[in-house]
Amino acid sequence: MLPTESEDISPDQLMTEAVEAAKQAGALLLSYAKTGFRIEHKNAIDLVTDADRAAERCILEHIRSRFPSHRILSEEQGPVVQIPSRYQWIVDPLDGTTNFAHGFPFYSVSIGVERDGTGLIGVVFDPTRNELFTAQAGAGARLNGTPLAVSRVDHLDRALLVTGFSYDIRETANNNLDHFARFALKAQGLRRTGSAALDLCYVAAGRFDGFWEVRLSPWDMAAGIVILSEAGGIVTNFAGGTHSIYGKELVASNRLIHPAMLGLLRQNTRPTS
Repeated sequence: MLPTESEDISPDQLMTEAVEAAKQAGALLLSYAKTGFRIEHKNAIDLVTDADRAAERCILEHIRSRFPSHRILSEEQGPVVQIPSRYQWIVDPLDGTTNFAHGFPFYSVSIGVERDGTGLIGVVFDPTRNELFTAQAGAGARLNGTPLAVSRVDHLDRALLVTGFSYDIRETANNNLDHFARFALKAQGLRRTGSAALDLCYVAAGRFDGFWEVRLSPWDMAAGIVILSEAGGIVTNFAGGTHSIYGKELVASNRLIHPAMLGLLRQNTRPTS
């Protein structure tokens, strides 16, 4: 699709508005966590709450008011604005809905911005810890303004890894349980947190050394990949090739343990559909 904007928009302006939208949505989520919310089931284990929808409306209204010509892809509403534009915002208003619904304080707001199909801005906000992860392509990654860098762990047996499971784990053979078992026997530790956006940011911050998952969606990855890449990490598909947020698999690391992670993932490759 051909762009319609006649000139570039400053990345600083995009970052400012993405941060503001994420913080507004995060404050809204905290308010719902205190006062209560309604839960709906998309299927047996896939939830959505009215907090998700309220946070999404907050973000989309903010984007539309500043950049009415930009395209938007959002988790609950899907493609919101589909007009020709160089820019696309990719929004997850509540990454970690199951955690949120159970009162487990590990969830985030994730906002990524693409220009010409390439990630330009990444913003992930954890409202429970007041941690704001940000990155601009070519300008580094930060946590609350402090530069981020990935860890220097270079062996799997000294690595702390993280993964996740898709909502259709009960219906698909490509459910990540086989990979989980192999990594559990090789790594120093293995965690499952429930927020892919924060998992990517934690690898960027050196809190985790590597992350892999299957059957993700663009809004799970768009912001976190920019942040991790700018912190010195690497993201590929399971074959070690170029990763796309529109693909269904991801392996991310501090680079040093990446070959070993790919080796384990290749031991039993399954279809990604």
